[in-house]
Amino acid sequence: MKEERFKKNVHAVILSFFFFFFLCSTSDLLLPRSPLAILTGGRWDLLQPTIGISAMHMQLLHNNKVIIFDRTDYGPSNLSLPSQTCRNATVFDCSAHSLLYDVASNTFRPLTLQSDTWCSSGSLNASGSLIQTGGYGVGERAVRIFTPCERDSCDWLENRAYLSSRRWYSTNQILPDGRIIIVGGRRAFTYEFYPKNPRKSVFFLRFLAETRDPNEENNLYPFLHLLPDGNLFIFANRRSILFDFVNHRIVKEFPEIPDGDKRNYPSTGSSVLLPLFLTGENNRSKVSAEVLVCGGAPPGAFLKAARTIPKIFVGASRTCGRLRVTDPDPKWVMEQMPSPRVMPDMLLLPNGDVLIINGAANGTAGWEDATNAVLNPILYLPNEPDPTRRFEILAPTRIPRMYHSASLLLPDGRVLIGGSNPHRNYNFTARHYPTELSLEAYLPRYLDPQYARVRPSVLTVELAGNMIYGKSFSVTFVIPAFGMFDGGVSVRLVAPPFSTHSTAMNQRLLVLRVRRVAQLSVFAYKADVEGPTNSYVAPPGYYMMFVVHRGIPSEAVWVRL
Repeated sequence: MKEERFKKNVHAVILSFFFFFFLCSTSDLLLPRSPLAILTGGRWDLLQPTIGISAMHMQLLHNNKVIIFDRTDYGPSNLSLPSQTCRNATVFDCSAHSLLYDVASNTFRPLTLQSDTWCSSGSLNASGSLIQTGGYGVGERAVRIFTPCERDSCDWLENRAYLSSRRWYSTNQILPDGRIIIVGGRRAFTYEFYPKNPRKSVFFLRFLAETRDPNEENNLYPFLHLLPDGNLFIFANRRSILFDFVNHRIVKEFPEIPDGDKRNYPSTGSSVLLPLFLTGENNRSKVSAEVLVCGGAPPGAFLKAARTIPKIFVGASRTCGRLRVTDPDPKWVMEQMPSPRVMPDMLLLPNGDVLIINGAANGTAGWEDATNAVLNPILYLPNEPDPTRRFEILAPTRIPRMYHSASLLLPDGRVLIGGSNPHRNYNFTARHYPTELSLEAYLPRYLDPQYARVRPSVLTVELAGNMIYGKSFSVTFVIPAFGMFDGGVSVRLVAPPFSTHSTAMNQRLLVLRVRRVAQLSVFAYKADVEGPTNSYVAPPGYYMMFVVHRGIPSEAVWVRL
């Protein structure tokens, strides 16, 4: 009797174990979509306690290296230039203010800047070179070019007199024909192109003058998004337009974002163009486009923080607005973040979620004009049908990232974060928020080890040279766990942005149409994919290609359109 009871107990334990394993293996290997995930999402990794400079600007290159730089008139940094390469700008300086960070080896080397890049802008061109524009003083009309190279010999090339207007706090966007448009800047109500327009070099845009608040501005670093119809969405202060940059005319003015908060520098919010889905039966048809704007500050916040004694730090905006710009009569839909935020960075993750990271809960952008650093990132789930469940609060960092911080997505799915210099110089003794020279990575929840068995790995991308508009191609990938592939897979292209001042210039995510998936072996699969149809939806250049399975992205491979 006892022996039979013992056997039954053993059988029950074994059955319970297999039942539990079955549940863990099959029930929701998709990323959790519940407020219960609060404060458990992701983890942090300190990559470098100091890189010698504060990461005010960052750009990922297609050779998996990152250009990082600040400004040249801070005074000496903590990173030395090679011998006999001292520069004489504002002051004689033998320290570097730019570097090249190698993602794979977690190492860096100094680069040489000749003019001041303070609050400048940038964009990758179609060949993958960084076209970096404007700045301050002798750098305000400069164009700097950095072309990736295999050896450690490449450095900045500069033309200080290229731009037709002073570009300080301007925004760049690559266009369908490969040109780059440079819009706005402090007291610059114009736009121009790189390479230069041969007939006319600069164009007036009244919208930029109309959106400038007399004493606060609040229209610097305007948000630019290239839309699938080939026009440009421009947002400044609280207003936005659909702009035809070919014929130099405003096609449409959208409604003002309704809550009254200001959204651009110095009342700095952030914006993304939500993922573009090219997944219809014929993705040559009209593609829907929707813009998301989050954070910022109320009117007068900058004046109270910058020009009153003692400083008054007004609570930041806690709202987000979504605008489906391709609708015939678009209207803003407003949502509430879990907490207020000014100077947030907004990044598109490969699975289509939006990461809101860095910033403060009070004040505005500017020298010591903000307080109450927000340490917890927020995940925004744009496709969650229940608006009350779209925000998740994630695990906090220990390092405040305030004014002059930056972040970007890496090909392995991590998010690189650096910078924070809320003072005029390299001030490491400030009581609350000293100058920050460290570099860290945030690892989103999809990188947790528990998802390793369903995480795809790309083996090959079958292209005849570069990706061609309107042409199909194949991607071969593996799923490590036998029987875990459920047939649901997507292929996505992510354009690497230029990140500075809560503005991720040229950021873009395309969800491509997968026509069929064939199983090649126990673990290997082949997906036939339709490429982007035209350069309106996908401007020319390099993209990170991710395969996403059950919400878990692979590491990216680089492709070129």
